[in-house]
Amino acid sequence: MSQISIEQGCAQYCPPRALTLIQAVAVKEFKDNLRNRWLGLMAGILLILSLCVSFMGSAVSGTVVLLDSVQIFSGLVTLAVFILPLGAILLSYDSFVGERESGTLLLLLTYPLARWQLVCGKLLGHAYVMIAACVMGFGATALLLLAFVGGHSRYALVIGFIHLISSGILLSLVFVLLGYCVSLCVREKAKALGILLLLWFVLVLVYDLVLLTALVSLAEVFNRQLFNLLILINPTDLFRALNLLANPADTLSAKSSLALIAQTGMGPVLMYAMLAAWIGLLGLLACWIFARQEV
Repeated sequence: MSQISIEQGCAQYCPPRALTLIQAVAVKEFKDNLRNRWLGLMAGILLILSLCVSFMGSAVSGTVVLLDSVQIFSGLVTLAVFILPLGAILLSYDSFVGERESGTLLLLLTYPLARWQLVCGKLLGHAYVMIAACVMGFGATALLLLAFVGGHSRYALVIGFIHLISSGILLSLVFVLLGYCVSLCVREKAKALGILLLLWFVLVLVYDLVLLTALVSLAEVFNRQLFNLLILINPTDLFRALNLLANPADTLSAKSSLALIAQTGMGPVLMYAMLAAWIGLLGLLACWIFARQEV
């Protein structure tokens, strides 16, 4: 057996060696995004927008007061469901097609590195980026809010931000993996970006509107369980519903169509599991596509 075959076998079957290789790829991806200031840009955008929502959200009603925690989280969830998937797409759309165009993907595959290890390493590196951006952006806003509230509101804020940051990271990873799948299937970066922006437009903007229209127009024949299922198979709606259940209240946002999820008996734990299942399925799909490609 040749030296290269032995090294490739070790890379595939030796867990400590595999973890070392995955971590090396992840650190390289994180440093690249730190060097090109993408991490600082994403964290800055999340911080500025979350501060505006939290401290200036009441201005539309003609007064400037600090809103209660439920209203703050309603605004932050609406903000996050637009920004986080878009940021994840811009982070990942050229992960493979860009490396292929520049010729570095072929070079990477000459190393004793299995293809699934390359996918996992890139995912771990991008997870580091999104975790750092969410913690810095939303975490700084949480600390400032804690300085202005007291008593029971502090506990509600801490719990709400933990759910917002945790579910936001999982939602971001879903769209990072969607970016990998599309990036592996096309030959041009512009085409990958166009397809992913179309997916973002459908999943984030159009899906809810079409679903609500169908529910209203077909109310007599539309089964509520089916409606709930159609909401839950969209990761962005899953993110909204999870944060809605984590911050229950009798507000307009709580009376939205997503509040019907609460009647299914599903709790936040099961919704976290469904987001994790999305990540697992898309990760396997990306590895499967990559394993069958000729570079």
